[in-house]
Amino acid sequence: MTASLPDNEVERLRVLQFYRVLDTATEKTFDDLTSLAAAICEAPISLLSLVDESRQWFKSRVGLDVQQTPRDLAFCAHAILGDDDFVVPDAREDARFATNPLVTSAPSIRFYAGMPLTVMKGVRLGTLCVIDRKPRTLSATQTQSLRTLRDIVVTHLELRRASLDMTDLQRLLPICAWCRQIRTKDATWMPLHDYVSQTALVTHGMCPTCAAGMFGPGR
Repeated sequence: MTASLPDNEVERLRVLQFYRVLDTATEKTFDDLTSLAAAICEAPISLLSLVDESRQWFKSRVGLDVQQTPRDLAFCAHAILGDDDFVVPDAREDARFATNPLVTSAPSIRFYAGMPLTVMKGVRLGTLCVIDRKPRTLSATQTQSLRTLRDIVVTHLELRRASLDMTDLQRLLPICAWCRQIRTKDATWMPLHDYVSQTALVTHGMCPTCAAGMFGPGR
């Protein structure tokens, strides 16, 4: 059964792109966390999965050779529909997955436990998950440990994004002294707000001074 789309799917995909992590090289920090998840949960497969528009792509993986799978087959596409742990004790006994090719053939998924990677405004980018080829459950300690590792993954995704944003903002130095446009890497010029909107995740708010000028004091 193909998972439905999250209500905020358009925003979710936009935010996923701002993290600039899809199709990037492996990183030791994330590989260490997926390895630890597999070890703690005694699972042969552990994945850091990001759910893109038509695929799930693995930033880090243990026990699985493929880099991505179609989204319509992804357990993680179901997991991102809520904030709670998503656990499937036996996929062959679950109507949503019993005929899924990932269950009926390699990698022969029977057990799945995924923890959604929730970032700003409740946007869920993907999961940290563990998979087994036999029906089972996690102990309370394993479940809590997987949640903790998930939180660490989210923290590192935020730090990674912040570092990239800072690097981009440092490129604002080539600025026209007269019109304040920014010179880009390809030597073209664009207004500051256009440049920032393309290179960094920003919120649209109003500072107190501008708010007072537009709406009056105390508004």
